[in-house]
This record gives sequence, structure tokens and C-alpha cells, in this order.
Amino acid sequence: MIGLRALSFLGIAFLLSLEDRISTPVCNNPVAEADSLKVMMVADLLLLGSEAGYINRFFTDHYMSKFFRKSFENLKPDLLIVLGDVSAKGSKLTKTKWLSVLHQFYQMVGPFVDLPFHATLGDRDIGECSDLNVSKVNWISRKLPGLDRSGCGAFVIGNVSFVSLNSVALLCDNSSLRFDVEKVIESESLELRELTDAATTKTRNHSTHSTDANYNFFLRESTLSSGSGPVLLLHLPLDRTRTKRFGGTESFERSSSSFIERLNVVPKNRELVGTGLYNLLHTLPLNVSEYILQALRPRIIFSAHRYTFSDHVHFDKTREIIVPAMSWNARDDPGFVIATFQKTGRDVNISYCSLARESHILVVYVSIVVLFCLACLKG
Repeated sequence: MIGLRALSFLGIAFLLSLEDRISTPVCNNPVAEADSLKVMMVADLLLLGSEAGYINRFFTDHYMSKFFRKSFENLKPDLLIVLGDVSAKGSKLTKTKWLSVLHQFYQMVGPFVDLPFHATLGDRDIGECSDLNVSKVNWISRKLPGLDRSGCGAFVIGNVSFVSLNSVALLCDNSSLRFDVEKVIESESLELRELTDAATTKTRNHSTHSTDANYNFFLRESTLSSGSGPVLLLHLPLDRTRTKRFGGTESFERSSSSFIERLNVVPKNRELVGTGLYNLLHTLPLNVSEYILQALRPRIIFSAHRYTFSDHVHFDKTREIIVPAMSWNARDDPGFVIATFQKTGRDVNISYCSLARESHILVVYVSIVVLFCLACLKG
């Protein structure tokens, strides 16, 4: 009897060690470099707030919070960015229920409370064009750091400039929010051109090379090239009908997840959050995408919405990273991205990080409970 009880406790100790190990994120292509800015990019948390059931509150939330803590301890990011869809049903929630979602979010990202973080708005957060409520968008935006009334934001950390746009509003032709977002784009574009003109003038005045007019023209054009602008943050990806895949591949795109996306269905155990207002393959229109690329000349783009990781290069050689969902409500194997911005140069290192499958964690969790019950019975 004593031997069986001891074996049960040994089994529990082993499973607890295994549980701790598989709760640690596994990242490809990690970079540990001094004087760099390390940003943790997550998306599609799909939180339910006060509508969350027992399993979500005491199992899912516990492990998601643990994932955040482990990520913070092991990767030590300088900034957290959430690329929309913090809420699973935010567009249908009252303000009181939205506050419960925000409370759930802040509890989950506990280790990041003292770090700067930024969140964009997703289609689940604010709704589709037909019922987009401007005052509600204003209210939600005020509850998230760094957003203006239209759900856009701009900030600088270190030597890296970020611009976030309310991409959902850009789908809505007759919405005042769309006009507000376009004003933000024009303002950022103007600032970029003014900085470019200043740099061009400074270079021209200090140059000892040719002063030919054609030289100055080409110098100015080169400083307005793709990649000279800010880091762009979106929820909805840009149109990809004119793109090619980065490096000839679309890294870490899981065939099973892609199949689910194409059917625009959600696995049976994820029906609680539904399929969303826009299907998973939805993007910004081609004309809007080209307008953004031309106006902002993004250094790199981070977007979400599709639940899976992918890495693209647009026709103008602008790179776009789609950040996977960090939620078991979206997929069995959630993940996130670590983007490392070097102190010098404009290259960005991208590391894809995977988290434990819900099914694996559940097996370990149930095994611990069973062994604990057996140990108590034998006692």
C-alpha cells in the first residue's frame, strides 16, 4: 500500500515537472543581442470575460496566464503588442461586460503590467460596417493604451517608430471612422516626407559629390523607398493578390489550420466563440492596401486575423508577418511572434514561438488529478 502511494506521488512529481516544461514556449530562430528592441506580438486572445464558463476561468485562463509568465521570464521582451480581437464577442457586449473582458486581459498579462504595451482593434472587438458604433469604438479605444478616438495610434520606443491603424474601419466606405483613419495615414505620410526632405537636404548640403540636379532627384527618390517608414500594426492583413512569398516559402503554415481557414469553420470544441464577423481569409481591399503601402512605406507590417503564422513579401518588397492566434479558443496549438529590432540597420529578426497544445496540457492535467485521487484513497 505504501509503495503504491509513493509511486503515485512520484508520478505526480514527474507530471508536474512535465507540465512546467511544456508550458514554456519553444521559439525558432531566437536572437539574444544587446541594445536591441525585443517585441512580443500576440493576437486573437478571444477572451469571454464574464461570459466565460468554469473551464475557461479555472483551466484555460490559468494556463494562458502561465504561458505569458513563462514567455516573459524566458524571452524578456521590452514591449507587448496585441494585434486585435482581445474579445471573442466584444462587438455584442455591453460596456459592463467589456470591462470584464479588460479585467480578464489584465489578469492574464500580469507580468507585462509594468512594461509598455499596445493593442489594436479587431473585427470581433468593434463589429462589422453595418453596425459599427462610433461612440462605442471611441469608448473601447480610451480603455486601451496609446489609441486615439478612432482606434489608431503612433509611438516611438528606442529608435523604432510604430503606427497602428483601425483596419476594420477601412472596410467601411461611408463611416466617419474610415475618414478619421485616412487622416491618420495622411498625417503620418506627411511627417515621413518631411523627415525625408530634411534628411535629403542635410545630405545634399554636406555632400562633396556631384551637385547635378539628376543626382539630387535620385537621392530623394531612394530615401522614399519601401521600408523607410514606420513599423505598421494592423488586425486585418493587406491584400496579397500581387504578392510573392518571402524567401519562396510560407513558414510554419500548418496544413490542417489552412484547411480549416479555407472552409471558414471552427472545430467543434471551439464553437463557443464562433467564426467571427469576417472569414479568416478576409483582407483589406487591394486599393486600400496599395494606398497604405505607398503612403507609409512601412519598414515591416504585423497583422493577424488568420489564426496561423505566415511570412510574405508584397510587390514593393515590404514584408508582412501574420501573427498566429494565442488562444485555445481559436486553435489547439497557439503561438506568438518575437520581433527583434537591431540598434543599427533596419533588419528585423522574426522568431515564431509555439505553445503547448490544449490536448497535451489536458492529458497531463487529468493524469495529475487521477494520481492525486489514487494517492489519497491509498492513504
